[in-house]
Formats: sequence, C-alpha cells, structure tokens
Amino acid sequence: MRVTNASTYRNYTSQVNTVHANLNKSLNKISSGKAYESAAESPLSYYRGKEIDNQYMEILSKDKLITDVKNRLYQQELGVRDIHSTLVNDVQKAVLRARNATTTDYADATIRDALLQYEHTMVNDLNAQYQDFYVYGGNDISTPPFELSSDGKTLTYNHTFPGDTTPKTFVMDLTRQTDGSYAFEFNTGASSGTEKDLIRAMSEQGRMDLGYGDIRDRDTLLDTYTGGMNVLTGITSDSMVASQATGSQITIDMDYIMEKLTDGPLGLTAKAVWEVNDFLNGEDSDMFDQLGTILAKIPDTGHTTSTFYSDLGNKYNLLENLDLKLNDLQDSLTEQYKDILGADPYESVLEMYNNQYAYNAALQVGSKLMNNSLFDFVR
Repeated sequence: MRVTNASTYRNYTSQVNTVHANLNKSLNKISSGKAYESAAESPLSYYRGKEIDNQYMEILSKDKLITDVKNRLYQQELGVRDIHSTLVNDVQKAVLRARNATTTDYADATIRDALLQYEHTMVNDLNAQYQDFYVYGGNDISTPPFELSSDGKTLTYNHTFPGDTTPKTFVMDLTRQTDGSYAFEFNTGASSGTEKDLIRAMSEQGRMDLGYGDIRDRDTLLDTYTGGMNVLTGITSDSMVASQATGSQITIDMDYIMEKLTDGPLGLTAKAVWEVNDFLNGEDSDMFDQLGTILAKIPDTGHTTSTFYSDLGNKYNLLENLDLKLNDLQDSLTEQYKDILGADPYESVLEMYNNQYAYNAALQVGSKLMNNSLFDFVR
C-alpha cells in the first residue's frame, strides 16, 4: 500500500485545476470564436479590435439610417412621379378632349369630374406616409399636410415647425380674375400662418451626415427632405433659402408663390376644372382660349415636376451606392476583426482535443494516485 501525503495531493489538485481551466478556455474559444478572453492576454490586439468594433457599430448605425432615408426618398419620388404622370398624361388628354368643338355637355361634365378627381389624386400623393410620418409634411405625424375642398377650389396646407405642437395652416383659394382666368390667392383671414411662415416652411431642408459630403460644409450634405409646397410650386428649398440671404437678387414673396402654385400641376388642373364647369353653366365663353393657355403651360410645368423626381432619384442612387460601399466596409472590418481577435477554428478544435486528452489523463493519474491509499495517514 502507498500513502499519499498532503503535498503531493495539493500539487496534483493545482495541476488538474490548471488543465481543467485550459479545457474550459478552449471550449469557450470554439463557442465564441474569440482568440482572447481579456485585454490582458494581448493588449494591442484587444484595443485594435475594440477600435474596429467601434467603427463597425458606427457603420451599422449609419447603414440603418441610410435604409430609412432611402425608403423615404423613394416614397417622395413615387409621389412626384405620379403627379407628373397625372399631369402630362391624364390632365393633358382631358383638356384636349374638352377643347374638341364636337364635345357634348354630358361629355364635358364627365371630363370636368375626371379632372377634379385628378386634382384630388395629386393631393393624395402628397399625403403619402412612411413609418407614420408624412413624407411631404415635415415633422407632423398626426395632421395630413394637404387638404382639398370637394369642389377643388380651396387648398389648405398644414405645417408643423420643429418645437411646435400645433400646425400652421395656409389656406389658398382659386379665384376667378377680371380677365376670366383663375388663380390661387392666399386667404389671410382663414390662415393661422403668415407669408413669413410659408416662406420658412418652404425653406426647410433635411441635410444629413450620411457619409456623403463634408460635415464642415452644410451645403455639401445631402438634402433628404422635399416639401409638398415646393413640389406644387416648382420652387426648390435652395431657391427659397437663397432668396432670404442678405444681398440676394432673388425675390420670392407670397405673390410669386401663388403665381407658381397657379401654374403648377395642381393649379393647372384646378383651373381646367373650373373653366369647363363655367362653360357648362354658361358663364365662360372663352373656355377654348383658356384651356389652350393651360395646354401651353403643361409641358413646362411637367418638365419642372420631372426635375424634382429626377433629383430625388439621383439622391436615392447616391445613397444606394453609399450603402453598397458601407456593406463592403462592414465585410472588410469583419475580416480584420477576425484576423486580429478571431480564433482559428481548426487550431481551436485541435487545442480543445489536446486539453481534453490532458484533462482525462490527469483524472486517471488522480485515480491511480489515490487508489489503495491510507487516507487516515494523509497529513
């Protein structure tokens, strides 16, 4: 019989614990894929990996933001494209039919109703939503930015400024002029917003640091917001901002905005509705001339509107390309991270088997060490 003394047992216990710890470490390396468990094992590798991880998380956050912005731009592009298509296809054809000398009153009434429906369709396009936000409505998620009266004569624009809880309303009425034509006029009494407020609303932009442009130069950043009134008037937010600059040669006031609204896609459609309506009621003898004027303006207005959705499409493509580059960068950072802090799968498995073998051997040594020992004599 052999006697195991306390010193031998303590040494064995210490060694077997070390072997067991190595086994657990190799198992953790396989499950986590990490080469190191703490910075102490390789400080330089750990902090380089931390730097890469921070870069990766920043790119991931920007990538998610870009996805949201892309979807919002896409919804804006669809809306403007629909308005453009309605104007140059449906409205133009309807006006041409109304000018046909052989058209009956019944046919004219049908055309008038169709034109009115096109007008409402345009407004619905401008009330499009993405994730509960109105894409042409700035900061508001509760109030549609545009309302159109049933007769198509009164357009109401609602806009909530940042920090405000209630929207400013801008009411614009289509009014017959002394020459028999129609034009939109700002209804001061029915509006809670002023001329200054409307100019401010149409000057709003959504420039964001998405990896495109220079953060130190705001004008180089991508403008991700297009206001509904900008679409209806053809006046860009850049033009609005430039007109407010000191010494600017550009003058944009309420009269100019109403003029551009009247000659915009909604304005031309609304004028066509009421020219036909007045003709049916015997109130307009020069409908053909007025409709001819409207027809002459549709190509230019259509071109202006197409510029808006082309610009939105270009912005979308820029973000699409930027998104692809960010995805490539994510892949690159992932590979760098694996090279620095990642554990080689083959080596990890081999290390685990070696540690498993060593641990099993240690257990066998312990078994034989204590077999047939006189524990009463252990000191």
